[in-house]
Amino acid sequence: MKKQLFALTIVALAAGSAVAQANDTLAKIKASGNISLGVRDSSGLSYTLGNGKYVGFHTEMGERIVDDLSKIAGKKLNIAYTPVTSANRIPLVQNGTVDLECGSTTNNTARQRDVAFAVTTYVEEVRIATKASSGVNGIKDLNGKTVVTTTGTTSVQTLRKNERANGIDFKEVMGKDHADSFLLLESGRADAFVMDGSILAANISKSKAPNDYKIVGETLSVEPIACMLRKGDDAFKKAVDDSIKRQIADGSLAKLYDKWFLQPVPPTNTKIGLPLSDATKAAWANPNDKPMEEYNK
Repeated sequence: MKKQLFALTIVALAAGSAVAQANDTLAKIKASGNISLGVRDSSGLSYTLGNGKYVGFHTEMGERIVDDLSKIAGKKLNIAYTPVTSANRIPLVQNGTVDLECGSTTNNTARQRDVAFAVTTYVEEVRIATKASSGVNGIKDLNGKTVVTTTGTTSVQTLRKNERANGIDFKEVMGKDHADSFLLLESGRADAFVMDGSILAANISKSKAPNDYKIVGETLSVEPIACMLRKGDDAFKKAVDDSIKRQIADGSLAKLYDKWFLQPVPPTNTKIGLPLSDATKAAWANPNDKPMEEYNK
């Protein structure tokens, strides 16, 4: 009987430890020596060069966060690069597959019910990309056109909101990811691609004929982009936020921005060409995790 009670106690303690680690990412990564970094295949802030190699402004910033987390853990953490999509990124953070997602995720109030966000590191403007010869110069020119956006992104909501507001009628098609959406534009199956400006600019810069495309029209939405992490893990959030604030304060984040947006980048060695915006500068000057709704009042 005593042996059975002892065995049950050991099982209970093990289960309790597993639950504690699930809610304590610092303990989890320290015990395992590993951290899962959520990355993207074709975002403007995080993308792949193939063969498991991921690069970009947010990817490299995430790697620097991991360097700082390694100091807290007392050991060098091994990074498992985990590609996520717009559709699965939140569930993969929630279920523990991804510890820190640094792709191109908008912080909004709906998502804050499911996950937590680090302080904002990029303030995005949703715009329209089209072929230079299309005659499209703004959202009102989309009447009767086919417009593509990417499944699982906030641009879908933005597009529908503007459709109602302007009384225009267009056909909406969905790309499974950003590369697929751009391919629909490139192949002529869509007349315009509505998405984050950085994503549009990055896909144009990597295309076969960048001069054939333009980003046009009014800003449809202003959206704070931030790294995602599990909700309720305050110690891990503080550690991530502290790393980002350190990168802002010592100027290394600004240098990283210059590297990925104003200098030639792989794989085509072309410049994305997006100067640091006033909105992003303001977010860096006063680090915060305000949702999108606070930016669009």
